[in-house]
Amino acid sequence: MRGNNKKSSTKNTAPVAFQGDPGAFSQQAIRQFLGDAAQILPCQRFEQVFRALEADQASAAAIPIENTLHGSVHENFDHLLNFDFAIAAETNVRIVHNLIAIPGTTFGKVKRVYSHPVALNQCLDFFAANPQVEREPFYDTAGSVKMIVEQGLKDAGAIASALAAEIYGARILKRSIEDDRRNYTRFFLLHKRGTPAPPLASPPSREHKTTIVFTTRNIPGALFRALSAFALRDLNLAKIESRPLRGKPWEYLFYLDLIGDVSEVRLQKAIGHLEELADFMRVLGSYPAVGG
Repeated sequence: MRGNNKKSSTKNTAPVAFQGDPGAFSQQAIRQFLGDAAQILPCQRFEQVFRALEADQASAAAIPIENTLHGSVHENFDHLLNFDFAIAAETNVRIVHNLIAIPGTTFGKVKRVYSHPVALNQCLDFFAANPQVEREPFYDTAGSVKMIVEQGLKDAGAIASALAAEIYGARILKRSIEDDRRNYTRFFLLHKRGTPAPPLASPPSREHKTTIVFTTRNIPGALFRALSAFALRDLNLAKIESRPLRGKPWEYLFYLDLIGDVSEVRLQKAIGHLEELADFMRVLGSYPAVGG
């Protein structure tokens, strides 16, 4: 993947926050965004990632926003609304699950395999073909590698990224054991508004996306009229996501991904049109894709 072996040209004064242990797929996203030299700040929960950026403990944050198999990460859509950060870039990380063990352990010795429940469920064909191996849910993919290494478990394995094996000095027994190789997670790189966007490790795409969140009045045709602001100007809508509007049961926020840069006149006019129709609207970012 592009960006994996490039060094960041500028050292950040603070690390990049992400959810998980070192070696998580979010760290792979950081490498694609900023290069191998980027410093990292692992956090246990997504909210802690946003809090770290808010408190200037981090200079940027990498968050997963959707997966091709499991859909959107709804919690992070909510955090994007509650924390007023800007999206600087996006990248897609292919989720490659590897069977990992401590040095000296062979596949025949593995009786149980630890990983996050989602990762275990994405490798069901492997477990069906190896019924002697038990699944053991764990809080994190990379964390499961860290645990078996720290405890020296000779009869256990973990399912995680190749990066996790590298970081913890473990050995990959079987590569790419996931059921579906078209498993990708889309990540956002966030930074504080009013601060420079982090320098990217590889050339960004020419095509930009713009992400907007808005609400409309709960009346017939309101959403249709809101979306017509973009359709009338031939703007391509790449994604729409609805989330409950807290405090107003059965009313919703709408998140839109549009193809185009906010500097384009027709997109500016569309946003102005939407502002006339919406009760609330915010541009979350206008950004390129990198790496992946």
